[in-house]
Amino acid sequence: MTLSPAVDAWAEEEPGAATDRSGWPGGIPSRVVRPRAVIEVQQLLAEAYRTRTPVIPRGAGSGLAAGAVGVEGAILLDLSALDRILELDADEQLARVEPGVITADLDAAASAHGLMYAPDPGSVGISTIGGNIATNAGGLRGAKYGVTRDHVLALDVVLADGSLVRVGRDTIKGVTGYDLVSLFTGSEGTLGVVVGATVRLIPRPARTATAAAYFADIATAARAVTAITRSGVRPAVLEILDGRTLAAIDDLEGTALRERGDALVVIQTDGYGAEEELEVLTSAIAALATDVQTATDAAASDALLFARRRALPALEALGRVLIEDIAVPRKRLAEAVDGISDIAQEEGVDIFVFGHAGDGNLHPIIVTERGAADDPVPDAAASAAERIFALALELGGTITAEHGVGRLKKEWALRELGPEVHALQWRLKEAFDSRGILNPGSSL
Repeated sequence: MTLSPAVDAWAEEEPGAATDRSGWPGGIPSRVVRPRAVIEVQQLLAEAYRTRTPVIPRGAGSGLAAGAVGVEGAILLDLSALDRILELDADEQLARVEPGVITADLDAAASAHGLMYAPDPGSVGISTIGGNIATNAGGLRGAKYGVTRDHVLALDVVLADGSLVRVGRDTIKGVTGYDLVSLFTGSEGTLGVVVGATVRLIPRPARTATAAAYFADIATAARAVTAITRSGVRPAVLEILDGRTLAAIDDLEGTALRERGDALVVIQTDGYGAEEELEVLTSAIAALATDVQTATDAAASDALLFARRRALPALEALGRVLIEDIAVPRKRLAEAVDGISDIAQEEGVDIFVFGHAGDGNLHPIIVTERGAADDPVPDAAASAAERIFALALELGGTITAEHGVGRLKKEWALRELGPEVHALQWRLKEAFDSRGILNPGSSL
């Protein structure tokens, strides 16, 4: 296998290669390979296919489901050096990018043309487009603009045997053949390795308006989300945080958020009618809220969004975090948060809740005492996580909304999908990767 000089390194020199932000204690890969050209990815996979060597595709290592951690004896394929924006077409409102492009960098490049890349995951400043595609990442703007899959038009994919295919097209519409773009998006590197993407850009909103609404408790805040859903206005951002999370932010930042209420809902509207739409939404929740603050300029809006952006860092300052990811029907958000509170009390663990209320996506964060990275998860915390997954399914929801299945939730994926659909997905996997070398042990 001929690769360009200095393109790979022994894993022992890459201490971060064994794990990701999930903290899952992965194995030590035999090699970490960092290609700088698509042909090198093809060469690597062709050789791996011939020798039946497992390959773990990886972006920035910012994943939260152990979907791209090291596997003993495998090659870890680090795609971060394929990081070019190849073309930004302002007339067609699309960009052609390599997988290692940082999400925020693409959005910034689009901004120079009055456009934006709408997906906005919490890791926007560090995650890569390839990783976002692998997990079908969501984010704060998902309430209005959807998830990554809604913005991918075409993909260049290296298959398990090293062959390169292009699926999709550079037009907004097109229905020829099966929708392989959607199949690869969210497949967590188990069907092929994405080496290029054509993504949709949209006009950057002319105006935005933001509100921070406080409530006496998170159950009332969840009812406010239902009122917003029924209002006839679709906000761009609709986030929810519980009182314990607000207190953690106060401790970290010296703010006084929790004094205003025991739960916070952050709302943002955009477009030419942003102010009018926000007025409709704040009126819909006025009888439920203890305090509402609004802003229409960028600086003041950023200040109101500050709490949501600082939620996870505040919890990471408290100890070791287990970041869970469920979604339920929006009308059942109150039941979900009440159920999570009961689980925390019964298991004797600290659970903080925030998330993307606009699409029913909650992140129950279990915080335990800080220890070594490879320390096992305390039994009570593991039990709480299992019960949270069960609660999500009981409420008609899903065990993962945007972080992926990875290695953390494989057994729960089987429960959610059922044996027939799970077997169908395995047949798809075998059709694309008959030797099972692509990210083995993840997702299925």
